[in-house]
Amino acid sequence: MTEVTRRSVLRTLSAVPAAGIAAALPSMARAAEFSYKYGNNLPVTHPLNIRAQQAADRILKETNGRVEIKIFPNNQLGGDTDMLAQVRSGGIEFFTPSALVIATLVPVAAINAVGFAFSDYNQVWGAMDGKLGAHVREAIGKSRLYAFEKMWDNGFRQTTSSKAPVTSAKDMDGLKIRVPVSPLSISMFKGLGAAPASLQFSEVYSSLQTRIVDAQENPLPIIQVAKLYEVQKFCSLTNHIWDGYWFIANGRAWEKLPADLKTIVARAINEAGLQQRDDIKKLNETVVTDLQSKGLTINRPTSDSFRAKLREAGFYGEWKERFGAEAWGLLEQSVGKLA
Repeated sequence: MTEVTRRSVLRTLSAVPAAGIAAALPSMARAAEFSYKYGNNLPVTHPLNIRAQQAADRILKETNGRVEIKIFPNNQLGGDTDMLAQVRSGGIEFFTPSALVIATLVPVAAINAVGFAFSDYNQVWGAMDGKLGAHVREAIGKSRLYAFEKMWDNGFRQTTSSKAPVTSAKDMDGLKIRVPVSPLSISMFKGLGAAPASLQFSEVYSSLQTRIVDAQENPLPIIQVAKLYEVQKFCSLTNHIWDGYWFIANGRAWEKLPADLKTIVARAINEAGLQQRDDIKKLNETVVTDLQSKGLTINRPTSDSFRAKLREAGFYGEWKERFGAEAWGLLEQSVGKLA
């Protein structure tokens, strides 16, 4: 193979008119016309980052190098609050906040996290790919942000305990459980009769170990990675909250993209999101088996008693009023009557 040296390249370019030098260079070597930063809070090995990198590579190729997206995973650009502020100001162009994070800015975005609303993924995607998702996207758009059509998956949240399995709502009575700093989560567990304690995630393991709390709730992969099976005996697949990630863009940056490039970027991101959903589904299936092998006892309660208890406590009525009749009506179109 002929070696391409720096001298030979310079000699070739010296024979090219100045206006033609750019055309003589390989297309991918040119600076991108649109160079964007994308931040998130997940490890580089998480399915979200793997699929996002594939989307970025596809976008670079299909736009012939005009659009470049650089990914900054694992809170490299700050925490969720920091990145939300940055994507609004234009400091970064893309961000994937969970619905509960963006709800600090757009309250209706938390509606997918209503307790025991969704019984399965068919209901989740029917709602979030349908009218409810469109309603939330419109609300996000009023905050100088653009939300892509397809949400990415974070998973259903499950309950672990050191005391006993949670088989019905009555097992929540008086249960000291750690919950995130989220008004919706605190309200739900209080409605179930539990004693929720809002603690930072970094405190969860030690709090369970020292029995400051007896229980906690998180998606299965988090339970696995944080090794909570070392300080918990039971895992109840309560599916009490579903949460996902909105893939959002800075509104001004999005509007600057020509229509043909918008089409390429949106298609790549939305299709990657669909693939990531499948990844999370498969991951959850393997995690259950792994957690059982680590000593956790798994049980699968139905949602009936939990819903009945929340209805009796006035939880659904309160949050229907908070979210508004229109959004609540769209949720109930997918999941049935709640309030």
